Order: sequence, then C-alpha cells, then structure tokens
Amino acid sequence: MQRHINDEYVRLAQKAGYRSRAAYKLLEIQAKDRCIKPGQLIIDLGAAPGGWLQVAQKAVGPQGAVIGLDLLEIAPLHDVQLIQGDFSMDDTLTQLKTLLENRPVDLVISDMAPNVSGINAVDQPRSMYLCELALDFCDQHLKPGGGFICKVFQGEGFDNFIKSVRNRFNRVVTRKPKASRPKSREVYLVASHYRQKTI
Repeated sequence: MQRHINDEYVRLAQKAGYRSRAAYKLLEIQAKDRCIKPGQLIIDLGAAPGGWLQVAQKAVGPQGAVIGLDLLEIAPLHDVQLIQGDFSMDDTLTQLKTLLENRPVDLVISDMAPNVSGINAVDQPRSMYLCELALDFCDQHLKPGGGFICKVFQGEGFDNFIKSVRNRFNRVVTRKPKASRPKSREVYLVASHYRQKTI
C-alpha cells in the first residue's frame, strides 16, 4: 500500500484524471510506436478500470471508436462502448458483434493479468493463457494490416508466444515502459501489419 501511495505514476494519474497508472504504459508505447491513429476502431480486452480506454479514446478522436470488455464492471466513459462479460464466451461475442456493425477492427489492446496467487508455477500459465486468448481474438476479429498490443510476463511459454505473434504479424517489438515497475516481469509486445496465420 505504501509503495502504491508513493508511486510517481499513481500521483501523475490522479492529477491527470486517469483511472489507473497503467495509462502511462500505453502513452509511452504510443509515443514510440504510434499504434493508435485517428479514426481507428479499437478493442480493449480486460479494460477495467479504464485507463487504457481513456488513452485510446483521446487518440482515435471523434471519428474513431473504442470498445472495452472486462469481466468486471467499468464505470461509464464518454464516447466509449463497454461490455461486461468474458470475451471468450458466445454471449459476450454476440454483444460485440452487435456493436461492431460489421466494421473492421484496427487494433486489439490487452493489459490483462490473472489474479495472482504468488506461486509462479500457477500464475505464469494463467497469464500465458490470457495472452493466447487475446491472440486468438485477433484471429477472429482483426482486419488484415491491423495491430496488437499485449502485456506478457516473461517466463515459461514466453518465447513460444512471441513465435506465435510473429507468425501472424510482420513487425513485432518488445517494450518495457518506464511506468512498468522495474522488478515486474511484465513486458509489452507491440505488433503491426497483421496477416493470415501461416502454417
């Protein structure tokens, strides 16, 4: 709790009106890679409490659209559409299909992490499973040439997941934003130019 209170990015987020310090991770990625462009349609997986939604909505502007999905309820955000549910379940995907109105998805972003137990042998597979679900979501919804930003924890399964992402995207880079705590094993894969999965 004390670390959270003293955290530079927590204070910055509170001052700027962002819902979480994680907003600064996406802001730094955006500054380097310019993944988010005006007019895009973006889907944020595991979007609660909404820090990434705020960054994405501002970046796409009035001509763009942002949809957030999470198991948890997200407080309403201006010009952001929200779905509460499991994005791997049919009923949630039906709601999403209605919101999409056949529009192609330009970018999928995911800052998801499992509820941690503190046992790496349990937490790491859970984390990788979420990453794999997010990548599968790209296969179902992302348009050719689209992009993907995904939090990944380094450990077992990490290298294989990067290979899977590179099998679908022409450009894949790894980022460790300054807002990511130094001791954390989290990094972000930033992928662009989506193509059909190769065998």
